[in-house]
Amino acid sequence: MCYQGRVRNGVIVLEEGHSLPEGTIVEVVAAATGDEDAEAAKLSEELLKLAGTVRDLPADFARQHDHYLHGQPKR
Repeated sequence: MCYQGRVRNGVIVLEEGHSLPEGTIVEVVAAATGDEDAEAAKLSEELLKLAGTVRDLPADFARQHDHYLHGQPKR
């Protein structure tokens, strides 16, 4: 079952009409507020500005980056 609610004074309060028996074990997943999406979009824009700015990388750098950065054996 999936219920929605809000945190009020540090306590999760379910939407009206929903309640759970005392002692029920629950899993809480915080819903995105929208701020995360805007922040991710901004980060993506900034990273795209850097795309293609590094010169003289090996042709297989994307595929073998662990080898070049960390010394791992090539795949």
